[in-house]
Amino acid sequence: MDSLSSSLKIAGSGMDVQATRLRIVSENIANSRTTGDTPGADPYRRKTITFANELDRTTGTNLVQVKKLGFDKSNFTEEYDPDSPAADNKGMVKLPNVNMLIEMADLREANRGYEANLQVIKQARDLITSTIDLLKAT
Repeated sequence: MDSLSSSLKIAGSGMDVQATRLRIVSENIANSRTTGDTPGADPYRRKTITFANELDRTTGTNLVQVKKLGFDKSNFTEEYDPDSPAADNKGMVKLPNVNMLIEMADLREANRGYEANLQVIKQARDLITSTIDLLKAT
């Protein structure tokens, strides 16, 4: 496989994993205040994503893939809110272990990664088009 085609395949796999990462971060942000349904129940648990380098045997190209979707095992915080349906007998409600600062940083990083891979695809496409134009001119 030629290097331009490999670049397209690698960048495409990068876009796929960053899109999945954007979805996970968006779910975390959307559920940052989702508590349990019953008194003392656990709230939403932050989701995590792990990537892995994987060899595409047909092309011999190393691609990035989603290795695992998991959950953050950090502790929940508690807040006093006796009117909540999720409040225990002391009026404490468990809140998700989602830190908005971390989520916003992850969102920004995933977005930048996606855009960088998109630029690689655009440049590889331009190089392929230029090569075809040069071959037509000869």
